[in-house]
Amino acid sequence: MPAVVAAGEGPGSRKVYGENKVYLALDGRALVAHVVATLQRVPEVSEVLVVGNAERLDRVLGDPAFRSELTKPLRIVPQFRNLYENCWEAYRRLLPGAPPEGRDPVTEEDRDLRVLYLSGDLPFATAQEISDFIRRAADTGADFVMGSVEREALEPFARGDGDRPAIRVAFFNLAEGRLRQNNLFLVRPGRLGNRQSIEEMYEHRYQKQLGNILALAWRLFWSRGGGPRVLFFYALMHLAGVADRHGWRRLSDWLRHFVPLVRVERAVGALLDTRFRVLVTSVGGCGIDIDREAEYDAARARYREWRRQQEERALELHGPLPLPARAGEPRASEEGV
Repeated sequence: MPAVVAAGEGPGSRKVYGENKVYLALDGRALVAHVVATLQRVPEVSEVLVVGNAERLDRVLGDPAFRSELTKPLRIVPQFRNLYENCWEAYRRLLPGAPPEGRDPVTEEDRDLRVLYLSGDLPFATAQEISDFIRRAADTGADFVMGSVEREALEPFARGDGDRPAIRVAFFNLAEGRLRQNNLFLVRPGRLGNRQSIEEMYEHRYQKQLGNILALAWRLFWSRGGGPRVLFFYALMHLAGVADRHGWRRLSDWLRHFVPLVRVERAVGALLDTRFRVLVTSVGGCGIDIDREAEYDAARARYREWRRQQEERALELHGPLPLPARAGEPRASEEGV
């Protein structure tokens, strides 16, 4: 199936050191190039689309040394107004027989087309983690599957001292455990009944900020499929998260006991008007993105160490992957690489 890498600069994107984070360099390579390179080793991925600033992406991904590593067709799609439009327009260009500007879905086959979406700032993603997610997400039969990872899998990134900086992230505190979304999404875009809600949730995704918490709560209450019940579970999950971050583990455990994952899936499914599932992966690297200067500094300081750990963990949990066959020539597009 095709993979779409989000590398745009919409209203909800966050800059790091004044730069679009996907162009930040680690180990001599831009973050977005790390993601594209990892996707070359995922056997289930047939081609890769990157949506963003076409001119900048062409300079980064058009480097001859980088192109020599590619085993799959790679296309660059110029960005649109926001994340939702970027994802939807990439899907329109993937439909069978679509012209360079894309087309709308008209058949059941069009609406059943699955697309892997992932962000362009995942320097520790491994091919095994992505492959495992694709296969198990497809088996769920859901139209929108969001990947997640347990807290324990991210503990290596959280361990540090004065000379070894760490990356510590927030988690959703649910009855089943403490989970973080891992930036992997397997979606049938043509089956989403309320696609615009994705943009609203994305723009308010930083749920440590009070303004975002209140803004999303307001939208959840008044959205189709929302209401008091959804708002109640949203509040409980936040209170459990606050307690967890302050080290009040007993209170956090008691609160999250009332928020089972199945309720979250039903609520999000109702908001998007689709069949929604959350899938837990076990490697962890996809759960670390680069949103802040401190995270980038830590990643620069410990990139090779953390990268090696993730590759070893992925190999231990999932074994080696079959080498992907070299793909044919990419289809004509707005910007070809």
